[in-house]
Amino acid sequence: MKQLLSYVKKKKWWLLVATVLLFWLISLPSPLFEDPLSSVLVDKNDQLLAAKIASDGQWRFPLPDSVPYRFEKAITTFEDKRFYYHPGVDPISMGRAVVQNIKAGKVISGGSTLTMQVIRLARKGKQRTIWEKLIEVWLATRLELSYSKKEILQLYAGHAPFGGNVVGLEAATWRFFGKKPTSLSWGEAATLAVLPNSPALIHPGRNRELLMAKRNRLLDDLLENEIIDSISWSLAKEEAIPPQPFALPRYAPHLLDRLSTDKDLRKAKIQTTLDRQLQIEVNTLAKRHYDHLSENEIHNLAIMVMDVETGEVMAYTGNIMDAGIEHGQSVDIIKAPRSSGSILKPILYAFMLDEGDLLPHSVVPDVPINYAGYSPENYSNTYDGLVSAQKAITRSLNVPLVRMLELHGLEKFHFELSQKMHFTTFNRSATYYGLPLILGGGEINLEEITNSYACMARTLIHFNRESSQYFKNDFRPPGYLRTTVKIENPSLGPKAEAPVLGAGAIWSAFEAMRQLERPDQMGNWEVFSNSRQIAWKTGTSFGFRDAWAVGVSKKYAVGIWVGNADGEGRPGLIGVHAAAPILFDVFDLLPNQSWFEQPYDDMIEIDVCAQSGDLATHLCPAKKEWVPAAGKRSNPCKRHTILHLDALAKYSVHAGCYPPENMKHLPWFILSPLEEHFYKTVDPGYKPIPPFKEGCHAVDPDRETMELIYPRKFTQIYVPKGFAGKQEHVIFKATHRKKEATIYWHIDQTYVGKTMDFHHLECAPPVGKHTLTLIDQDGHEIKQAFEIVEK
Repeated sequence: MKQLLSYVKKKKWWLLVATVLLFWLISLPSPLFEDPLSSVLVDKNDQLLAAKIASDGQWRFPLPDSVPYRFEKAITTFEDKRFYYHPGVDPISMGRAVVQNIKAGKVISGGSTLTMQVIRLARKGKQRTIWEKLIEVWLATRLELSYSKKEILQLYAGHAPFGGNVVGLEAATWRFFGKKPTSLSWGEAATLAVLPNSPALIHPGRNRELLMAKRNRLLDDLLENEIIDSISWSLAKEEAIPPQPFALPRYAPHLLDRLSTDKDLRKAKIQTTLDRQLQIEVNTLAKRHYDHLSENEIHNLAIMVMDVETGEVMAYTGNIMDAGIEHGQSVDIIKAPRSSGSILKPILYAFMLDEGDLLPHSVVPDVPINYAGYSPENYSNTYDGLVSAQKAITRSLNVPLVRMLELHGLEKFHFELSQKMHFTTFNRSATYYGLPLILGGGEINLEEITNSYACMARTLIHFNRESSQYFKNDFRPPGYLRTTVKIENPSLGPKAEAPVLGAGAIWSAFEAMRQLERPDQMGNWEVFSNSRQIAWKTGTSFGFRDAWAVGVSKKYAVGIWVGNADGEGRPGLIGVHAAAPILFDVFDLLPNQSWFEQPYDDMIEIDVCAQSGDLATHLCPAKKEWVPAAGKRSNPCKRHTILHLDALAKYSVHAGCYPPENMKHLPWFILSPLEEHFYKTVDPGYKPIPPFKEGCHAVDPDRETMELIYPRKFTQIYVPKGFAGKQEHVIFKATHRKKEATIYWHIDQTYVGKTMDFHHLECAPPVGKHTLTLIDQDGHEIKQAFEIVEK
């Protein structure tokens, strides 16, 4: 013990020095600053899009990546000329400050270096005493050990007060000059350099003469030190002081709200893929359309623009900020699930082509149908009898698309939407949605529908450009964050199948989509040489609650939603009138593009039936057509059959009533009576089946002669009561191949009337289940069950 005490006495100065050194080393707080930060959203070029004030009410942006040269020179000239040479404390400045304070009889200068000011900013709220100054000196030297001069300057620039609730250079630059720090002029940099010296006294909105005088003295110093030349000095002095702070931009507030909820992004400046100028133009366009739509009590709309090749989002207008809180202006519609309307129709069409379920011009029945009580109708409330699948897409017909979904398979399409195309909103079973799925029975959001069409376009572009290959990640979520990390998207090989949709099916779907008629005055767009080549589709939900439009070119995908955030429907809220005009206005902001190249390596040229659109048989009038490769396994035409006609081909006959050697055997395009009833009104060149020759009235079991229009299978008929409490009548409808045919109507074996020529019958069956029987004058008979339900 004595030896230990002796050793301590001998080494006490060294131990004291070591203790002080150790205390000096551990004295610097970590982290140095724990102030809450503003959430900041910038575009791909680091231009400010939106910001949210920090939780303590300050505009305090995250630390800048670097301090711009002009501000660096201005602030070091004004505050700390020997910043790059001292160890955190400048003895010359400290000595001069002491002399000045003694002469003045009060503290007029602190002699603090920028490093010491960083310490003072970190130790906020401390009184300016000699003891506090010594602590600043102590910690400033320690700060210089851990941080480079550049990093110390960044700390100062990020935490210096600039007046009011503005903290940090970046917030001040945007607040006072509406630009990013790297764009500051010499006059602007000098103005900001003098502000932290007296932020409470000097402010661009007041004391402007004093502020300008201090700025100009700094500019004189910069000239004297040969940091700027005389021309820059003269121009800088001519610059005006900003009259008042600018409001910070709010160009993409909904995206800021969305991304700032991510804890990994919350304390950083969020650099996005957006283009600030395009975002401003899209917002301006949205406001112009909103002013018109709001006259019809339509208060919300959303717009999304994507780059097809990269998958990056270029513009994100989540809602109209002028709508007001009462109209849900804060709701981000881009992510909100809404009824899809008919916007999914081309996707079903593409999957059917890719499976070989049909060919582009395969005809689909367009007649009244009923599926267990579900009776879809076309928007026009008319029917064509038959229509090609491509035309059904072009005209957005409902009835043919429901039939197409039934043919393709509801379960299969549900799987394709949710698992292949990654729609997250179809999270219930296929049976929950049923066949109405294709007409708006399910919900989608604007982000996913826009991205789906962008992914289809990307697949087609890569296939054509990359030697007919498919790539693993062409179908991927949209990108919002600017990153230097390259997206991995390896090729699947030259003979690999498409992971989602083949190029031939996509191209065929886009061909159908680009033939839609443009809205309003743009109906004749194809005649203009500068017309844009766009594949586009609209949608309208039941009750006029949602109006959709999505369009895609080789370079861009654009999605539009219009409606009310609270789901209120409005007359005229129709996709083609409310959303499509906005779609085309957005495309007018973008560079024009050529059309997609036809992917011949995923298509085949085959003979198709000129009338049915299916694979041609020996009975069909055939024509050559390029179809998706899967078309080779589609069904051959079943609508052409051989008819046995008399010598003049005027009447149908059979061997029991006409000499076989005199017959003509001709291929004929056969429609059902119901299809024929509607089709002959839209195709004047249609040739109906010749009637049987007199004396040849034997029943042909393979040939339908009449068909019910209403009721169809599984029909429940809701009959309201009239004013007197009596049940209103029902009108039954039928069609017959013979114009002069007579049909006798029976309900439950009770005769209720006959019709001639125009086969509509009005009656009032009692509530309950019934059987309707129709018999024509030749003995042909059809039956149909139905049920009367009282409302």
